[in-house]
Amino acid sequence: MDEITPLERIRRQLALSVGENAVFDGWTQVAVEAAADAHGISREQARLAMPKDAVGLIDLYGQAIDRELAEAFPPERVAAMKIRARIREMLWTRIQLQAPAKEAIRRALATLAMPQNLAAAARLSWRTADHIWRLAGDTATDYNHYTKRLTLGAVYGSTLLAWLQDESEESAATAAFLDRRIDEVMRFEGFKARWREGSDRRPSLARFVARLRYPPR
Repeated sequence: MDEITPLERIRRQLALSVGENAVFDGWTQVAVEAAADAHGISREQARLAMPKDAVGLIDLYGQAIDRELAEAFPPERVAAMKIRARIREMLWTRIQLQAPAKEAIRRALATLAMPQNLAAAARLSWRTADHIWRLAGDTATDYNHYTKRLTLGAVYGSTLLAWLQDESEESAATAAFLDRRIDEVMRFEGFKARWREGSDRRPSLARFVARLRYPPR
């Protein structure tokens, strides 16, 4: 394991607190200073360690949430769960971990939706989906590696938006929304598996051309 530098240690110590303070102060240096005060870290050190821009702070917060999620799902817990349960519970837990910073998440999405930040938004979405699939034990390296992450990123993004608008008790409406989306993903994955299994039986243009060129004897 790589050694954590002093500045990285400060970033990790402050990242979640910055998100929670961003509820009131936005993704700004004011939130950084408030987090530093709460943790007994000098503001000068905090300013040196933390990004100066909102996207950088949002990025660090997301990394901190990913670490919290990994701690919540050690390998032995994951091994005892079916794949649907793994994905569903990881998505739901990730949303719950962000509950103390809910209004800051709303601001973060507005910031990431700005044209100049769309590339960063796509990168963060991909990283979230990739992190969840890896925690779930996915080892795909073919095109499935990409389709799984794109699909999960879309599910997570839509569920996050539903959660931000949800006023039901204990976010029950969001939980139901997530269950429906997960069911759709599982059906899609099942369809892809059946498609691959039947590929050898489907007509193939390449095999047809080969037969024309090299007819069976």
